[in-house]
Amino acid sequence: MGKYSLVFSKSVRKDLRALPSGDVVRILKAFDWLSYNPRGPGCTKLCEQERYRYRVGTYRILYEIQDDLLLITVVKVAHRREAYR
Repeated sequence: MGKYSLVFSKSVRKDLRALPSGDVVRILKAFDWLSYNPRGPGCTKLCEQERYRYRVGTYRILYEIQDDLLLITVVKVAHRREAYR
């Protein structure tokens, strides 16, 4: 399986700007890892939705996978207390 491309919603860009720079660096590394392993260890499929979750410290990356296009759409990056609202 090849490397997936990442697409970010506008809200993700806004979310990342609001986070501390150290956390942003860890999240960017996680994006790179997800592009090779979208269903790897630590990735959890959310019930009732076709979305997945990946934990980065106290933050959550919520994303959708389109296997036919090798595309990951990152929907939200948020602190765990706000991620599922």
